[in-house]
Parts: sequence; C-alpha cells; structure tokens
Amino acid sequence: MSAWLGVASAENVRRAVALGIVQLNHGKRGNLLRLDAGDTLIFYSPVQRLGDRIPLQHFTAIGEICDKEIWQADEGEFKPFRRRVRYSDASPVELLSVRAKLHLTAEANWGYQLRCGLVSLDTHDLNVLRSAMARSQ
Repeated sequence: MSAWLGVASAENVRRAVALGIVQLNHGKRGNLLRLDAGDTLIFYSPVQRLGDRIPLQHFTAIGEICDKEIWQADEGEFKPFRRRVRYSDASPVELLSVRAKLHLTAEANWGYQLRCGLVSLDTHDLNVLRSAMARSQ
C-alpha cells in the first residue's frame, strides 16, 4: 500500500469528504490512475477556497481509497473523474505544527512539488500526519 498527499482547497476537501470521493487537478483523470485500492490519501489545503490569497496551510482530511474504479461524474458542463474514498474522523492539522518532523518539507523549495496535485508520501510522513490528525481531535 502507498500513501499520497493530494492538494486541494479546504472547501473542495470538505465537499469530497461529504461525497466520499477524491477528485484531483480540477477533475482530470491522470493522478487518479496512480492511486490503488487500500492506499492512504491525505489532503493538504494551501487555501480555504480556490483563488484565495490568504494561506490556510493545513492538512485537512485522511482516508483510504476504496477500490480500483475511476468514473466520470456529470455536473452539467463539468465532468470530473473521481474515485471512492473512505474518510476517517480526523481534525485538520496546521502545517507549522508538523513541518519540522516531515521529510516532505525538508528542502527549501518543498512546496514546488505540490503543483502536480498529488505527491507520494513515505511511511514516516504518513505516520507523523496520521498521528497528528488523530491527536488533534
């Protein structure tokens, strides 16, 4: 099993959790192909809403990919690709509270990798984030 960090606004993450889905990169299929059933997905939300200029910088949700199925939703003109996720009860965790412990953030320009919308997490970082999100409840 692998662990992944998805990047989306907190508003979009709340909707994904409510629907039990993951949708990445504005509904594109590519990154969803990298996920496998049983993989862990953690969301990082740089902002509250898409287009906001005020940073949020929180890890906002954690869940497990349910199966291998990718489907295309129909929201009128918007037809995003999605996968099912079983989200855990977790509390958002501020980046600053865990940044010094994460391998992900060790390099000065660590945020550049977030632009692709999905980043692989090592076991150490998964455990740090899982623990922090559970403790803050």
